[in-house]
Amino acid sequence: MKIAVAVTGASGAIYAKVLLEKLSQLQGQVEEVGLVWSDNAYTVWQYELGNKDYENFPFKNWAKNDFMAPFASGSSSYEALLICPCSMGTLGRIANGISNDLVSRAADVMLKERRKLICVVRETPYNLIHLRNMTTVTEAGGIICPATPSFYSMPKTIEEAAYTVVHRILQLLGLKVDGYKWQE
Repeated sequence: MKIAVAVTGASGAIYAKVLLEKLSQLQGQVEEVGLVWSDNAYTVWQYELGNKDYENFPFKNWAKNDFMAPFASGSSSYEALLICPCSMGTLGRIANGISNDLVSRAADVMLKERRKLICVVRETPYNLIHLRNMTTVTEAGGIICPATPSFYSMPKTIEEAAYTVVHRILQLLGLKVDGYKWQE
């Protein structure tokens, strides 16, 4: 499976960190990961996590305006786009068909090709515009996966709590991953 991952400037860099760590461990199931970052994603990562570890992942990085990235075209073999975390500005552009950068263009491609688009939205509370944009993306075939951790697995660290969300993302992709499953 080839997967594109977009990291936007919404709060929640921990989710992107845990997701990228898990994807790097799934080499048998994941053939390729393409990364694209918004400008603010780097700033938020550094502020929230206190490091620049985003430089250490073994994935190909694409510039936010590089429309030559393979996942900018429906003819590519990328099967999914994960936007983690997904800012409400990014979600709004996707919901309204505004493909002004690689993230929104890749999302448009996933929707038009009926491939997986998973938006890990990170905002609280939601206003009516947010809710309508989530509805629009869902009706177009996207999946809204709020960055809302579960606690029935009794997470003991912030990484474990973040993994409850990442685990769901990876399950939505159809990947086989270890993690808590209710009553199993």
